[in-house]
Amino acid sequence: MKRNLHFPTILLLGIILFGSNARGQDPNYSQWLNAPIYYNPAFTGVNIGLRARFSYREQWPNLPVDFRTMYFSADWGDRKLPGSGGIGVIINSDNEGIGFIKNFSAGLALSVRIPITSYLISQLGIKASVMQKRLDWNDFVFSDQLNETYGNIYNSALSQPDNEQRIFPDFAAGGLIQFINPGANITGTAGFAVDHIFQPDESFLALSKSPLPRKYVGHLDLIISLGSTPSLALTTIRGFEDPLKINPGILYQNQNNKSSLQFGVNMLKFNIYLGGYIYTTNLNKGSTSLNLLAGYRYIFANDMSLKFMYSYDLQLSGNLNGTGGAHEVSLILEFSRIRMVSKNNYEDCPSERQRDLRLAPLECSPF
Repeated sequence: MKRNLHFPTILLLGIILFGSNARGQDPNYSQWLNAPIYYNPAFTGVNIGLRARFSYREQWPNLPVDFRTMYFSADWGDRKLPGSGGIGVIINSDNEGIGFIKNFSAGLALSVRIPITSYLISQLGIKASVMQKRLDWNDFVFSDQLNETYGNIYNSALSQPDNEQRIFPDFAAGGLIQFINPGANITGTAGFAVDHIFQPDESFLALSKSPLPRKYVGHLDLIISLGSTPSLALTTIRGFEDPLKINPGILYQNQNNKSSLQFGVNMLKFNIYLGGYIYTTNLNKGSTSLNLLAGYRYIFANDMSLKFMYSYDLQLSGNLNGTGGAHEVSLILEFSRIRMVSKNNYEDCPSERQRDLRLAPLECSPF
């Protein structure tokens, strides 16, 4: 369906075409812990085995705009790989503006694992992507094309951009440290990453440049197990006897002189996830929302599980009331025994069946 643009929208379109001064941040996911490679490529292969993640986000559904974002990643961790890290792929697509600019990126992520002590490891990661930015110019109907009686009969005086599609490479890099206490009941991850390192030009105009601003990301989260771990002799379905796990976390982003902060906590018990996060932009005078999360983990076997998560963003800022917030759905598939090279040292990956308190919990997905 073609879109009718009046002066304010034309002005916005001009800003997008001629420069990036008005550009904000990259698309954001409320469930940022379920899209880790998107924020930091050092997460690639941080746990052994194969993990596939899919996220779908629809923002402001009550408005006549098309703000949809989709994310997919798959990464393998294998300590027999060169560098003892992992390899992964990541695909992301989103709509920006009022939905008339389509972005698509596909990339490869690699990581190197560096053990420091028995209770501390680090990983460094890089991501190389190809990005496509596309403008559907023929979808637009500008106000100077319209006749009061006959409708769309004129040609617009607004010049068509030189390019309706841009394809360019993009790169990111990051690092993280992961630690566990001697009692193996507290695990933590902290990291930092930079995206769009070389600020590629995304302008649709041949005589104008619009560099994609670098994005800086910092994150920290803890996983705290409350209670004793189940015995190796238990025959009940794994997960129902696991102790309560609490996962507080914080994510900070800065891009184009605009900052955002997400902080909150998720919990896991009886294979059920519940959580709440606060998301605020521009910190002191931006918008604020409350993200509420619920999910379920279905365990097929000790080395295979499926996680389903749903979250809703409740807008707390008055200027965004009535937008409908945002809906986000995530699916995570985990296969801890799938190997690319050979069998890993930790055949039974779940940390509740630890064979080595020093290393097994850092090799396995703890949440």
